Amino acid sequence: MKMNVLTNAQSLADPELLGRLATLALHEREATAELLAHLAVLDARPSAYRAAGYGSLFRYCTEALRFSEDAACSRIEAARACRLFPPILDLIASGEVTLTAVRRLGKYLTPENHQAILQRARHATRETIDALVAELDPQPDVRSLVRRLPSALPAVAAPAPPAPMSPPTLPGESTTLVSFPSVRGGSEAPVLPAPTLSLSPSSPRPVVQPTSPGRYRVQFTIGEATHEKLRRLQALLRREIPDGDPGAIFDRAVSLLLDQVETAKLGAARKPGKARPIRSGTDTSDKRPPRTPARPVKRAVWARDGGQCAFVSPDGRRCTQRTFLEYHHVAPYARGGPATITNIELRCRAHNVYEAERIFGPHGTSKVREPRPPLGEGVLDP
Repeated sequence: MKMNVLTNAQSLADPELLGRLATLALHEREATAELLAHLAVLDARPSAYRAAGYGSLFRYCTEALRFSEDAACSRIEAARACRLFPPILDLIASGEVTLTAVRRLGKYLTPENHQAILQRARHATRETIDALVAELDPQPDVRSLVRRLPSALPAVAAPAPPAPMSPPTLPGESTTLVSFPSVRGGSEAPVLPAPTLSLSPSSPRPVVQPTSPGRYRVQFTIGEATHEKLRRLQALLRREIPDGDPGAIFDRAVSLLLDQVETAKLGAARKPGKARPIRSGTDTSDKRPPRTPARPVKRAVWARDGGQCAFVSPDGRRCTQRTFLEYHHVAPYARGGPATITNIELRCRAHNVYEAERIFGPHGTSKVREPRPPLGEGVLDP
């Protein structure tokens, strides 16, 4: 590759840079589809790579083609699916289906269902693909489990196998493993004694993964203080949740927290129609309109924009962000824009900053900028 390729890219204007990237992505998808087609043929001709000194297609991909082990496995699995169902190649070349989706769905494709499954996989997100896999291969609910994990490596580990999906964690922490919706009943205690394991400390990622239609496995690590709170809740809720199922407690806790957060950040009214009295001595004369939208405005804007950034590009593409949302003044507040339903829209943080800089200039060059609102008012996600 030419050494000045980065210099050439830096010399492009924004529209040219975006256009060049779209062209390169198209070429990459087409090259990937062609590569998979050739791998599918080579997979059917093992004598070709054996004669070249490679004992398997995997060895050929990692040693001759210099793919990483993960990349080799992914492409080999996708190539085998493409050999059985050639239309996949066109879907990959067009970008309608990703290589990851083909790899994950390939083993579930049959002559009877492949068209319907591939149709559902078009332009699908990872979350959608996970749900589709759970539908095609439903798994039983996991057992609710709270288990203390080892704080240090033992000299000699006991031969007991680890509990399902319970990775190591930091000293003084526990792992909670539940499935939702919770199924109450059963005689097993939700808090189990800790087995001795030979595991190295690490920080596992939280997991929320579909296991079957409408069912999810949730796994995360909690500290000693949170574990104590859970035990106290189990004791206090024995009448309502006799088996102390952590899944049922988690569901109730999330419902309460969601109500609290929606009230604070989305302006959800606890007691609609009841106005606060005006304190005596308050000056009610006409002043500058408030910057922060009132609660009814927040509720109306959130419902109108569907809890999604409402920024639309010149070519009509709407931003898909649903996190780190903020209330944005279309006509800037610094220029007299009111906090009304028609002048307030949802923006993700990136597009709120983008539009502020488009109007006022890059950060640091403008003396008139909208101050950040207090948490719980203008900003939906801290």
